[in-house]
Amino acid sequence: MSKSLEVEIAPARCSPLAREPLTPERTVEACAVFKALADPVRLQLFSLIASHEGGQACVCDILPAVDVSQPTVSHHLKVLRTAGLLESERRGSWVHYRVVPDALGVVADIVVPLTGMAIA
Repeated sequence: MSKSLEVEIAPARCSPLAREPLTPERTVEACAVFKALADPVRLQLFSLIASHEGGQACVCDILPAVDVSQPTVSHHLKVLRTAGLLESERRGSWVHYRVVPDALGVVADIVVPLTGMAIA
């Protein structure tokens, strides 16, 4: 005689939400930030400005660091400003850019929970 093993299989369930999903408005905002940072030149420009002392730099300081023309740099900086990542201020004939203090909050709100890391 053979004994049959009866295995009870639990019904499949979806995992519960760990946090609230993005609202449609927050999704649009996040897309603008991710799109702005998705371009290699824009990401490099943002990094150059963020790494300058005080998180701000004159366009004259960052222009030589990228291999594109001045009008192209201006265009990319405008995209970063429009996405809310940078602020600008004209001082004489040069424009100075600074990182918006909470600029990467949108990215952090999405990415950090996925990594399981806590923000200090």
